[in-house]
Amino acid sequence: MRIFITLICLFLVQATMAQSNDRPSLILTAAGVNKIKANLGTVPLFDKTLEEAMHEVDKEILLGVQVPIPVDMAGGYSHERHKRNFFILQKAGNIYQITGEEKYAKYVKDCLLAYAEMYPTLPLHPTMKSYATGKIFWQCLNDANWLVYVSQAYDCIYNYLTQKERKVLEEDLFIPFANFLSIENPKFFNRIHNHSTWANAAVGMIGLAMNHEELIQRALYGLSNDGIDQNEVDNDGGFLKIKGVQKAGFLAQLDYSFSPDGYFSEGPYYLRYAIFPFLVFGKALQNKKPELDIFNYRDEVLSKAVDALLQLSDSRGLFFSFNDALKGMSINAREIVTAVDAMYYYKEDNADLLSIVEKQNKVVLDETGFKVAQALKEGKVSSFQKRSITFGDGKDGNEGGVGVVRAEDLDLVFKYSAQGMGHGHFDKLSIALHDAKGEVLQDYGAVRWVNVDQKGGGRYLPENRSFGKQTIGHNTLVVDEVSHYEASVKKGEAAHPVLYNASIDEANFQILSAIDSTAYKGVKMHRTLISYNDEALIKPIIIDVFRADAQSTHQYDLPYWYMGHLLSTSQTINKESSQLNVLGKDYGYQHLWYEGNLIADQSFNQMCWMANNNFYTISTAGQEGDEFIFARAGANDPNFNLRPEQVYIQRRTGDSNTCFINVIESHGTYDPVTEIPLKPFSQISGLKTIRDDAEYTVVEIELHSKEKYILFLSQADNTRQKNHSIIINQKEWTWQGVSKIFKIK
Repeated sequence: MRIFITLICLFLVQATMAQSNDRPSLILTAAGVNKIKANLGTVPLFDKTLEEAMHEVDKEILLGVQVPIPVDMAGGYSHERHKRNFFILQKAGNIYQITGEEKYAKYVKDCLLAYAEMYPTLPLHPTMKSYATGKIFWQCLNDANWLVYVSQAYDCIYNYLTQKERKVLEEDLFIPFANFLSIENPKFFNRIHNHSTWANAAVGMIGLAMNHEELIQRALYGLSNDGIDQNEVDNDGGFLKIKGVQKAGFLAQLDYSFSPDGYFSEGPYYLRYAIFPFLVFGKALQNKKPELDIFNYRDEVLSKAVDALLQLSDSRGLFFSFNDALKGMSINAREIVTAVDAMYYYKEDNADLLSIVEKQNKVVLDETGFKVAQALKEGKVSSFQKRSITFGDGKDGNEGGVGVVRAEDLDLVFKYSAQGMGHGHFDKLSIALHDAKGEVLQDYGAVRWVNVDQKGGGRYLPENRSFGKQTIGHNTLVVDEVSHYEASVKKGEAAHPVLYNASIDEANFQILSAIDSTAYKGVKMHRTLISYNDEALIKPIIIDVFRADAQSTHQYDLPYWYMGHLLSTSQTINKESSQLNVLGKDYGYQHLWYEGNLIADQSFNQMCWMANNNFYTISTAGQEGDEFIFARAGANDPNFNLRPEQVYIQRRTGDSNTCFINVIESHGTYDPVTEIPLKPFSQISGLKTIRDDAEYTVVEIELHSKEKYILFLSQADNTRQKNHSIIINQKEWTWQGVSKIFKIK
């Protein structure tokens, strides 16, 4: 095994090198490196990770230094080469420290000197397609990525370099680079946003690596005078100031990006991306400035953020894809490997994180990864439990939030959060549903192809704004075919829904309920979601009660973006078979092909479909005359940027106050190998509204097996100790609290 050969050479190499006790000091430390060296070959997962990294870096060394002039968007050669460079440089620096092999230090030195030669005359990137155009990359964000990684490499070879070489790198490359990201780009550096987190970390880490106090302070506290309009919002929607008061720098990111329980305002997909600079800079600060006690800052908000991130993933480990999210991102991402290792290292009682590491099957090449690998070897693993949970949004946790209800293999996501800045969508009170195999009711996510050159170089595509963010692209109510807040980020940031009720402790009866009175002028939306299980049910059912109270009549559309294949409906669909028309003119409707409809001739309707080889049915207690529309994304999409996803829209016209009542049911499976369906038909034979007004909603659910359930909801009083009494068909029903289900045999 190569590691043992390396160990034999190690002492010979060390004998020829004069090492200072203070290096490395950023992510790796001298003491930590010595501990790792002393145990090489005895900690399997760390040894495996080191071997893989050495193999990868060795191939790059054989290719030689490659520092091309930047010309491409993401996905192009120069972009991907410079991106690969910073990953390789960081790994090479760590390998040099762990093994002592000089070739790794020499490679880092040669590559950095090549950058130092190029950088002083490097103009802005020729693409000029970002609000903050970079030099090495098309946007400053990627330049900041580069510096976060490269600062670690520089720290690792600091003592290998001569004083003259350090002077060249610092004066020709690192200090100008840090000034470019900050002083020369205040709109990028001085705000609350994931971009700025990377910028702060980049400037701070190279400052720490150089012991440059001015850069460190700039990173921690921002630019004191940037000349930015306090009310300005950039093209991505990131607020540059908070309520007219300058808030910038890394500590402000910790103060304003997270709620007290760790929810990140831009959502889990972007926290996955931002958690890396938060934690890597946090580790560097813990090593270099322990007096800041960064991992206990704001009541351990970083630890809570990592837990929130892991909780906001489905049973497969894929993150819920709300806001500007891409499908498929998971806990196996390199940023999450870093996050999990760091949180175990600094909070050792989190042994449940080790079960996440087992799934990732990799660690980072520093003390945190080594400690995790050692703990795995010693069998300290306990299981990480995903649970039903709610998170508040906003600095004080009182700006709406997100809830996840878990029942058996179903994960129901309820989004009643604040806007989420420029990466947020107009989707108040939206839901998504996942089972053990994937999405059942999807959140579309973002219209973007990251690092795919053919799709705009990885940028957000025009349809992200015209469809992806619009309300009709989500599973929530649309009024008069206009998106929430008229699709204005500024209006959306000024308001948020309010949590009405959250009771998720009882496994068989979990409820989340929230109200929004701000998305539409004069319209109050109130959605209540209940996960209910009973011995007569195959699986827990989800009861979805969505009220709208308005001062005038409206058209109400409630879409369900269902995955899989439509199987049947209660009535025959009037299918458009020879031509397609567009469903509407604006707010995302212009991107929907109208495929057919049915007009309800009864109050009880059902739609059955198959997703992930499971059978699902939506049962509806509606009104005669309700329209059910079947549509598909892809209209007015000249470059085929949209996925041709399908949607089932429940439309009601002419009401002022109305209530959509649906039961979503998982009731059977299909085995494609045996070709045998099990329980393919809904258990529900009837669903009706017994009462619905501003005070109470009462719903009756009947099964084919003749069991009945009556649901009572208090729509106006959320006091948990309140006693309620209702007369239904000359019978008095009483209960305590917001909601109650009675079973009638």
